[in-house]
Amino acid sequence: MVHSVTARRRWVAVIGFLSVSALALSGCATSQRDSGGGGKEGGTLTFGAAGAPKLFDPFYATDGETFRVSRQMFEGLVGFKPGTAEVEPALATKYESSADGKTWTFTLKEGVKFHDGTDFNAEAVCFNFNRWYNQKGAGQSDAVSQYWLDNFGGFATTPDKPSLFKACSAKDAKTAVVELNEVTSQFPSVLGFTSFSISSPEALKKYDADNVVAAGDAFTYPAYATEHPTGTGPFKFGKYDKANNTVELVKNDAYHGTKVKLDKIVFKIIPDETARKQALKAGDIDGYDLPNAADWSGLKTDGFNVAIRPAFNVFYLGINQKNNPKLADLKVRQALMYAINREQLVKSQLPEGAKVATQFMPDTVNGYNKDIKAVGYDAAKAKSLLAEAGASDLTLKFYWPSEVTRPYMPSPKDLFGAISGDLQAAGIKIEVVTKPWNGGYLTDVDNSIPDLFLLGWTGDNGTAHNWVGTFFGRTDNRFNTGVSPWGASLKDALAKANAEPDEGKRTKLYEEINKKIMDEYLPAIPISHSPPALVLKSDIKGVVPSPLTDEKFGSASKG
Repeated sequence: MVHSVTARRRWVAVIGFLSVSALALSGCATSQRDSGGGGKEGGTLTFGAAGAPKLFDPFYATDGETFRVSRQMFEGLVGFKPGTAEVEPALATKYESSADGKTWTFTLKEGVKFHDGTDFNAEAVCFNFNRWYNQKGAGQSDAVSQYWLDNFGGFATTPDKPSLFKACSAKDAKTAVVELNEVTSQFPSVLGFTSFSISSPEALKKYDADNVVAAGDAFTYPAYATEHPTGTGPFKFGKYDKANNTVELVKNDAYHGTKVKLDKIVFKIIPDETARKQALKAGDIDGYDLPNAADWSGLKTDGFNVAIRPAFNVFYLGINQKNNPKLADLKVRQALMYAINREQLVKSQLPEGAKVATQFMPDTVNGYNKDIKAVGYDAAKAKSLLAEAGASDLTLKFYWPSEVTRPYMPSPKDLFGAISGDLQAAGIKIEVVTKPWNGGYLTDVDNSIPDLFLLGWTGDNGTAHNWVGTFFGRTDNRFNTGVSPWGASLKDALAKANAEPDEGKRTKLYEEINKKIMDEYLPAIPISHSPPALVLKSDIKGVVPSPLTDEKFGSASKG
């Protein structure tokens, strides 16, 4: 089957919701695509970032603040149509799969140059695939190559962990052929993830891109990731001024797509949401992501454009079963769920339109099980279950992140306060730990140090596997589901569903999996789905709000 610019994805129902909602809910926000007309040439767009980027090599990226910067510099073979979750060609002009769904042929754009002036072609595409597949040592760590592990599985040197990827070959300069070991519902949309953007092979080699070194629980990254990221996107890396908390990107005059109007983008790191709002009102920044819901009305009144995206995310209480054996008891995990007053939390802490989550995906994804009912707040039931499990004296190390705001977690401190208060009211003792999002928090979570942690997910695409498959498709995940006898069964069930070619059957399999996750496994506790917003000054044009928080500024203009 051939997929081109006009191709429609398999999950049509989700597209319909997301594309319509993204535009309908944006209110007075500017959401038109800039096709070359309107908007002034030049100028600098200064965007308030909630946290520092982890690095600038998208393959090693794992968080939203890093992806936001990276997606302005890099492009993949496919992308997502602005304002939707619909996959469309990007560096490829079209793609075709074999009858068995295991071989994909990508026809590439011609005349495209990387930022270092070298040619983008099929050899460059295969160089990137082979680089990802041949990671070694620290590069294979979950904290480093999470997106590869979650979506492609193992590496060339891990025969015990087979990979979805088999091989890549350059048929000619404009034709790349990617072979898979299995059929997957996520291909080729997975290639639209920022992590799988195409880098310059020459820059990767010159700046020793794969030289990741473990340093205790942390990692040090090579010059490519910190100073020389080199893609094909509308902006090039300028500098990262850590002293002034700014990242500067400059216009790519040789960009192959629609002419870029801005001269620069500056990401100004302002961890405090109130400070970001003040900076916007003072004219120091031109916009920021995830304004506090209580400020939406006032920002609109002050003349700013507030775009409210669909709630294409999930916020959850993570449970790690590794260090505390009591957490491996289903009754204890159920007690945690009963102890949290999720309905009150949604009403008091989250934006209008937020919902209590009954499972680990929103109701717009095929595979959502509408028959699962929300478990209500019942502190007495929680205490009873703890007593039955011999865990009335339970003490848990509970982490929450500072210096961050996420679409599903607008105020981590306040959400932590509400949840920890509920747990303590049920008799659970809490050891509180807080660390900066990219200053130890994610690293500790990936290294299984917390017992409980706050985290969530904004969908990368509309497939069910991008949600529950990402969370539980491996047993060595953030929840250490391999500790429980059902961990492997859940992994196998997800693999079977992902490989099912019939959409109706696949949807049914995911519905059954979601039911088991909530009734029999409960590896973590889904809490809510929230509609995040994006705010911009009225003179910023051409930024299209994305349900995937996938906004690109190459089409933007100022004034």
